[in-house]
Amino acid sequence: MTELREPLRVEAVRVPESGLATEARAAAVVWQREMIRFVKDRARILSSLAQPLLFLFVLGSGLGSLLGSSGSGVALPTFLFPGVLAISVLFTAAFSGISIVWDREFGFLREMLVAPVSTTSILVGKAVGGSTVATLQCVLLLALAGLVGVPYDPLMFLELLVLIFLMAFMICCLGLMLAARLKQVQTAMPMVQLIITPLMFLSGALFPLGNLPTWLTVLTHVNPMTYAVEPLRHVVFSRLDVSAADLARYDPGIRWGSFLVPTWLEILLTIAFSALLLALAVTRFRRTE
Repeated sequence: MTELREPLRVEAVRVPESGLATEARAAAVVWQREMIRFVKDRARILSSLAQPLLFLFVLGSGLGSLLGSSGSGVALPTFLFPGVLAISVLFTAAFSGISIVWDREFGFLREMLVAPVSTTSILVGKAVGGSTVATLQCVLLLALAGLVGVPYDPLMFLELLVLIFLMAFMICCLGLMLAARLKQVQTAMPMVQLIITPLMFLSGALFPLGNLPTWLTVLTHVNPMTYAVEPLRHVVFSRLDVSAADLARYDPGIRWGSFLVPTWLEILLTIAFSALLLALAVTRFRRTE
């Protein structure tokens, strides 16, 4: 007896057309994943605040007598506040970018890269997600501004949040570029420390940029992080009631010879560095994967 079999049905597989809307949705999905990971990891939120708080209150209070004895009208914790914001952003954003090594190690990155979307969309979503996380964490630090003599100015906070996001995006792109060729988490962590720590100390986050030795001035000027930190300090010091002498001492700005780099140019340079690092990260990921 001949067994009758139903003919096999072939299901049509619909591949979404590539376009701006599709790429934006892909980036949004990656961003959403970063937000879910952030919300569910409360220990990460608390631990990321430990180092900035140590710099701001322990180091600031412990060394505050140095400024107090010099007749300055600016307390050390007040001076350190914008730098501490930058330090918080630096480490959070860098580790957000480098965390893509975990995705590679557990196979999730390959699943994303085989999707019918561009590598650029995936990395942009990752960078925007990491930048959002770093910015949200800095909101908690901004809430402590009054404790270190920084006024609660809503417009100042808005400007700071925009600058913080731009800085975080640049550092996330740097982390992605560094992670492009790394296969294991054990390799990623020492490399991040090797790169991020010099960027922090050479950015002017912990000291004024004026009257530095020539060699240190050159290093701070070639450090992209410097051009992201200085606008933060300028925004904060523009709201402080300090003398012109103190302003020139603690917020001298960045000078290329006799040219004082304006804040808008520093912001444009930060955006340019971000675009360059993102392009390098995309190129390196395409070659690797």
